[in-house]
Amino acid sequence: MIKCVILDDELLAISYLKLLCEQIDHVEVVKAFIDPKVFLNEISSIDCNLCILDIEMPGMTGLQVAELISDSKKIIFTTAYKEYAAEAFDLNVVDYVRKPIKKERLIQAFEKAKELISVPLKKDFIEWNTNIGKTVIFTEQIAYIKTSEIDSRDKDIILNDGTAIVLKNLSFKTLLEMLPAKDFAQINKKEIIALSSIKVFSTNEIITTIPTEGDHFLKLPIGEAYKNSLMELFGK
Repeated sequence: MIKCVILDDELLAISYLKLLCEQIDHVEVVKAFIDPKVFLNEISSIDCNLCILDIEMPGMTGLQVAELISDSKKIIFTTAYKEYAAEAFDLNVVDYVRKPIKKERLIQAFEKAKELISVPLKKDFIEWNTNIGKTVIFTEQIAYIKTSEIDSRDKDIILNDGTAIVLKNLSFKTLLEMLPAKDFAQINKKEIIALSSIKVFSTNEIITTIPTEGDHFLKLPIGEAYKNSLMELFGK
């Protein structure tokens, strides 16, 4: 199932695009936005795997929006102007559909998206905006991730050497989609652990290899909702 979000500054264009999507099997329009800034504020918390972005919008273009979300969402651009095609494909988007949009052409774009969504690529690194700018972080260096105590929209990453980096405005759901599933597990509402950082675990608690004050090691509680999936991960 393709779950898409639409961003266009014209209500008529949104209505027409939603009408076309409703006629295509296995496509669901989850939400539509007319304002790019509102879209960016909410997109990380929306369950979707594809964004359909208009390019020409006042205040912020679809190209600028795509630069901020292309690491976590598949993108189809729509526009009445052909001169943006080169810039669009530089962002490695799924497709570039010219307006007025025809149903047959939209189906082609969704077919391309379906292939990419059904076989998600798990990289050995993640790339995101952080407290030190846009940063590439190799997943093998990540020991532990937790929700920031300063701003719950941000996530604190602790590397194996103790370095701390803040991922800006990123949900756990999106973060887990970016991480190799075989190497990481969410253990409660606020924490993700690298499996390589687990020393001992019981039904209620994990003892990690991450040192704390003195000769102690970081202990993390296992949330009730996460126990079964964690046990399955270890074949229990």
